[in-house]
Amino acid sequence: MASKRYKQLIEKIDTNKNYTTAEAAEVVKTLKSAKFDETIEIAMNLNVDPRHADQMVRGAIVLPHGTGKTVRVAVFAKGAKADEAKAAGADIVGTDDLVEQIQEGIFNFDVVVAAPDCMGLVGKIGRILGPKGLMPNPKTGTVTPDVATAVNNVKGGQVTFRVDKKGNIHAGIGKASFEAEKINYNIIAFVAAINKQKPASAKGRYIKNAALSLTMSPAIKFDLAELTDIK
Repeated sequence: MASKRYKQLIEKIDTNKNYTTAEAAEVVKTLKSAKFDETIEIAMNLNVDPRHADQMVRGAIVLPHGTGKTVRVAVFAKGAKADEAKAAGADIVGTDDLVEQIQEGIFNFDVVVAAPDCMGLVGKIGRILGPKGLMPNPKTGTVTPDVATAVNNVKGGQVTFRVDKKGNIHAGIGKASFEAEKINYNIIAFVAAINKQKPASAKGRYIKNAALSLTMSPAIKFDLAELTDIK
């Protein structure tokens, strides 16, 4: 049974309407009801079958106005690359010591970046990092010789995305305190990244459903025709 708070929020949304990105950005700000700065979340359902390798939708995008979230970054690097990572603001930099920390179950970071020559080490803990969504990957820019840029991107508002088994993608793209215009720019950047990853083998309408919401709010449905045209 819907709570009184939820009923009040849903009255602010026209459930029969499909909103443009600009309209959704305005409306989502009116749905704030929690005492904390809620995350703005986008949810999409794509017409793909990720069981086929050529229909896996995966990547990363640095949002123009960031996510509003403080991200802690761990970097596997040695020598000059380790120095570059530290200078860029990495929270943890290491090699064998970082492997041991992870094996002990200590995860005081949100994202893992690795220099290519350290991937052999990272492979030892792949079974730990993988299920947590922390395994570095070249497609998301987290396996790279340019560790400094990777750290800057992650700290600056990079969002990674990966379609699940049912074709769903979820991501946090800002905070309720953001200005509506900035929310809109972030939505457009994220959708453009999704459209750019459209598999050549995907047939029919690519984006089947899409909605915007806050952490604790009902969802605002998007105009799918508009989203499809975002490049």
